[in-house]
Amino acid sequence: MRKFAVDCMMGKLARWLRILGYDTFFDCSIDDNQLLMIATAEMRILLTKDRELAAKGGYLVLAKSWRDELKEVVRAFHLEKDIKPFTRCPVCNGELKEIEREDAEKLVPPIAFKNATKFSICKKCGRVYWDGSHMARMKKIVEKIIKEAKDEG
Repeated sequence: MRKFAVDCMMGKLARWLRILGYDTFFDCSIDDNQLLMIATAEMRILLTKDRELAAKGGYLVLAKSWRDELKEVVRAFHLEKDIKPFTRCPVCNGELKEIEREDAEKLVPPIAFKNATKFSICKKCGRVYWDGSHMARMKKIVEKIIKEAKDEG
């Protein structure tokens, strides 16, 4: 499965690549040279809006909105065939692990526990995720992005 490094100009793209299940490095505290070194050392595809950085070894993302950036990347790297949505933490990039409903009770708001049936926890940062209304909206966005990327490709 492909891994990415995303420059600081595209935080929302990084988040959505993680939502799609892709290991995506994103850290605004490092400079372009450090980002390039990390991408190279970890065999990541460097995604950038910076022409100079792209010329040094990255992929220049031309789209303007995060949705179009995501479609462009999905299409350019043929990602639609191995997307594993909701398997990575969109915040820290850690892997998500499904947990038993009973184990989630003390970790989520009561309304979430009452309404949700599936819970996951990030192995890295400990954030807990569940199948609430936000998940349904995100699934629709994922489906639309994949469909549009295929249709335009």
